[in-house]
Amino acid sequence: MPAGMPLWGYGADSRLVRDAVLTFDLKDLGERLGQSLAPAGLDAPRLRFADDRLWTLMRLLAEVVDDDDPAAQLYGDGLIAAIFAMLGSRRGERPSTRKGLAPWQLRRVLDYLESRLPERVELSELAALVDLSQAHFSRAFKASTGVAPYQWQLRARLQRAQAMMLTTPVTLERVAEATGFADAVHFGKAFRRAHGTTPARWRQDRKR
Repeated sequence: MPAGMPLWGYGADSRLVRDAVLTFDLKDLGERLGQSLAPAGLDAPRLRFADDRLWTLMRLLAEVVDDDDPAAQLYGDGLIAAIFAMLGSRRGERPSTRKGLAPWQLRRVLDYLESRLPERVELSELAALVDLSQAHFSRAFKASTGVAPYQWQLRARLQRAQAMMLTTPVTLERVAEATGFADAVHFGKAFRRAHGTTPARWRQDRKR
C-alpha cells in the first residue's frame, strides 16, 4: 500500500482479527537489499495481494517482537530481511551468483559474534563488517556455515554453557546469566530443544 493511501475494510461477524503493519523506508530498504529502489515502481497498490510465504514470515516476526533473548534480534532481523527481499526486490531480477562469504569475511564476522556472544547483535552490524547488504549477507552467511546468523549465535551460546557446566561448579542460574538467557527456565528450554535433555541431566551424565 503506497504511503498516504486511505485504507478501509469490512469485518462484520469477525470473531478474531490479527493485524500486523510494517512501514518501509525506501532508503533503508534499498540499503538492506543492496540496490536502489525507485519510488515509481512502488507507488501502485497491489489489490487482493496474498502470499502464504509472507504470512508465515510475518507470523514468526510477530512472535518474537517482545522476546528478550539476545538471539531474537538476529532472528528478527533475518525475518525482516527476507520480507524486504520478497516485497522490494526488482521483479524478474536474477539472484546474485555469489555464494558464501570469503574466508576473511567469515572470520571477521565469527570473531565479532564470539566477542559479543551474550549480547544482542543486529544483522546490520554484521553486514557492515564485510560491506554487504543485509539480504546478501544473510544468504552468504548461511551458504558458508549452513545456518542462519541467529542459529549460529544460539549454538555458540549453548556450547559456552556446556563448557561452563563441565569445567565449573556454578549453578544453572549463573550459567544462564553468563550466556545471555533470561533465566534458568529459558536456558533449559533452549538446551532441551537443541540436545534433547535438560542441562541438569546432561551435566549429571558427564560426571559419572
